[in-house]
Amino acid sequence: MRREVTVRARRWGGPVLVVLLLGQMAVAMVTAALRQTPTIDEPVYVGTAAVYLDEHSLRFNPEHPPLGKLVIAAGVWVADPRLEPGFDGDQTELGRRLLYGSGNDPWRVMFWARLPVIVLTLAFGLVVFAFSRELAGRAGALVALALYCLSPDVIAHGSLATLDVPAAGFVLTSAWLLWRARTRPRLYVPSAGLAFGAALATKMSVLPALPVLMAVAAVSVWCAGSRRVTRAVGGAAVFALATCAAVWVAYLAVDPRLRWGPPQHIPAVGGLRGLAVRLLPLPEPFRDGMRLQFGLENRPWQGFLLGRLYTGSLWYYLPVALLVKTPLGALALWAAGAVTVTVLRPLRPAAPYLLAAPAVLLAAAMYGSRNFGTRYAVFLPMFLAVAAGCVVLVRWRWGPVVTGAVVAFVAVSSLRTFPYYLPYSNEAFGGPERTGYRLHDSNVDWGQDLGRLADRLEERYRGERIWLVYKGAGVPAYYGIDARDPRRLPPDAVHGVLVVSDSAAAKATGRLAELIDSGRPIDQVGHSITIYRR
Repeated sequence: MRREVTVRARRWGGPVLVVLLLGQMAVAMVTAALRQTPTIDEPVYVGTAAVYLDEHSLRFNPEHPPLGKLVIAAGVWVADPRLEPGFDGDQTELGRRLLYGSGNDPWRVMFWARLPVIVLTLAFGLVVFAFSRELAGRAGALVALALYCLSPDVIAHGSLATLDVPAAGFVLTSAWLLWRARTRPRLYVPSAGLAFGAALATKMSVLPALPVLMAVAAVSVWCAGSRRVTRAVGGAAVFALATCAAVWVAYLAVDPRLRWGPPQHIPAVGGLRGLAVRLLPLPEPFRDGMRLQFGLENRPWQGFLLGRLYTGSLWYYLPVALLVKTPLGALALWAAGAVTVTVLRPLRPAAPYLLAAPAVLLAAAMYGSRNFGTRYAVFLPMFLAVAAGCVVLVRWRWGPVVTGAVVAFVAVSSLRTFPYYLPYSNEAFGGPERTGYRLHDSNVDWGQDLGRLADRLEERYRGERIWLVYKGAGVPAYYGIDARDPRRLPPDAVHGVLVVSDSAAAKATGRLAELIDSGRPIDQVGHSITIYRR
């Protein structure tokens, strides 16, 4: 009898843990989606999705391919917001008009726009589980899934109507399918190409991984038993063709006639980059979008790291930001997993599938000019979670106990930050309440707490003069915030309650810096907005 109970516990224990892990992640993401006001990028994507549905036009947000916005459009279709046809403003004005100027409820529209991304993020958790289970068994799969479901970065950006998590998840799915192609290449190589095409049709930034995954596809075909160079090369070609097909389908899904009038502000791109853009067998809107991205890369963006404001980019920005914003236990298991995959002989064949693509994508992101957040490397918590699951294969007496303890530490660190996942930083850097002193933008303050600010002002500061410097896409007046901009007056004339977004404070110079230095911090909202008394 006891044996039967033990067998049943083992049989059902795994599925129950999977449901619990994904369930807590779903609760965290849905809570964030319900409570957070629009972040800076979201209204652009939501407005573009509405235009896709109503006009089948590609004219807005051409710097990003359409698939991620088509995912968002599934939720926008349910919300059914009103938008006047033929809107001729820019994409920022489009998003603001849809949410705040057309009689729609922005809370309802944003929740439904975010919900498809939440569902997709949960589905990628199943990919993490399946990939790790094939490498390390059920115990390893549970470790990997726990790290994925408890990742503050994945939860934070998986609950937003943005493109980072969908693109990263599709790359992971492609790598997993290529691993499976080692036994059934005819089925899985084209499937992997379609998955990577979905990633490329969501964000152009994944393009550097294409040659890497083509090489991995060739390896998979070779390992499947053919042992012929021509078939291996053919496998890489099939992968590339499937990728291109997926991108074409995404554009044609928006506009089957592919009507495209290039915007006037598309920059000219010369040299090798220009030649590469011209030779890509992809739709003209995609290639023009790449030109726009290269133009954005040439701008002198400002960054903020460890209290230092600078112009340009720092090659070590992302590694340092990841050290700040990743749970300490996850960092330890990531490193142990990467070493395990490369050292243990049975796992070495999986190393290119797990480590090559994220390494190339991380190098490309470090080379980029926009030091805006760890969302540019959100693929790392996915790939390295799978690698971390492999530590259970290390033959060490105390290995299971230590691994379990580290995962529990990650769980405590992650759950303690609920529901403020966007400004998370680990205990070594003071937790989420200190993130704004070290990082800015989507690392901590992306405009998500305007609604919470309105509640706080009504609760504690009703009737007082409010001065506001808000960095975000929301409209303060819509939420009942009656405030003036303090930067338009001499500092001596600013008295009362001064509210400053932490991203604005990080980049403060001149009059704003003087106002902050001479004010007394008295409150904070969501670890992203600071309230001063003057």
